[in-house]
Amino acid sequence: MKSLDIGDVCLTSETLAALGADALALLLLEQARRDPDLAERLRPVAERGAARPQPGDVPMVGESPAMRRLLETIAKIAGTDAPVLITGESGTGKELAAISIHRRSARASGPFVPINCAALPKSLIASELFGHEKGAFTGADQRRIGRIQAGDRGTLFLDEIGDLPLDLQAHLLRFLQESTIDRLGGVHPIKVDVRVIAATNVPLRKAVAEGRFREDLFFRLNVLTIEMPPLRERGDDVEHLARTFCARFAREGGRPLLGLAPEAMAAVRRHPWPGNVRELIAAMRRAVVMADGPWVMADDLGLPEGGDGAGATSLEAARRDVEANLIRQALSAHRHNVKRTAEHLGVSRVTLYRLLDKHGIDPRGNE
Repeated sequence: MKSLDIGDVCLTSETLAALGADALALLLLEQARRDPDLAERLRPVAERGAARPQPGDVPMVGESPAMRRLLETIAKIAGTDAPVLITGESGTGKELAAISIHRRSARASGPFVPINCAALPKSLIASELFGHEKGAFTGADQRRIGRIQAGDRGTLFLDEIGDLPLDLQAHLLRFLQESTIDRLGGVHPIKVDVRVIAATNVPLRKAVAEGRFREDLFFRLNVLTIEMPPLRERGDDVEHLARTFCARFAREGGRPLLGLAPEAMAAVRRHPWPGNVRELIAAMRRAVVMADGPWVMADDLGLPEGGDGAGATSLEAARRDVEANLIRQALSAHRHNVKRTAEHLGVSRVTLYRLLDKHGIDPRGNE
């Protein structure tokens, strides 16, 4: 129906368009509050709009050979529709790589839906991924589409895929094989057209050998692979990134800073950056806040003493020492609150507990 008669008035698409987008949005929002079915129909539109990468997002930058190889690989992979597995250390920018692939692909106009598999409670993962029908379980008072369906005609990014429970790995495998999902409580499979990009900072082959990850799912995901280079292997990129983030945070905070002093840049070059770009971003945020003069000084960065690893016998040992010191400092700063410490370090609680176990650190401070 292209028109609607209301008494002496005939509403058409043209007359409604003349009201303007803001007026129509208010009318639609008011109606959605009274009509749950309409609200549910609008959900995928809202989720797609919220999940789509924005132009102001942090771009992938760098001129090092490692970064050039990475960008060349991304350009090649973006032109296909096959699954992608992104590996690398925590904080190397795996989600940025996934966004870059999405933006360069034929699905760029569709949604980009990121999911952190380690951050979702186990009891809710199935509902979050696949959705549920009304009455599927206690509290399911209306139908809800899942994240996978929200990514229809776009890209689904599954971060920390290694933490997905085994029973849900089987459901994900079926989706990759048949491109269909089953909502909880549903009776009919739903066709979904979405590209899957997965990421992990743990060795999945080892997880397969230990029975923690399905081998058939690993082979399904491991079609096209990208290895993210750690910051310590990106040469002069660390200086360029430090300047970029310092200028950005100073601008956002209204601080008239001139940049990093030579001693601060020397500290940036010496530091092994076990937390990679995520750690560098945190250091630059802190430095911009703590700087007293027009220049960021070395002390403003808050890097651990001995961060250059001078007392360690190898680069790996230096990285372990710095990583352990960073975790202890963050725990102390947040009064041993694991949730806040994980957020400060830019990792999930699952990853933080894994790091605590690795370094033998008691989260309560009883060492």
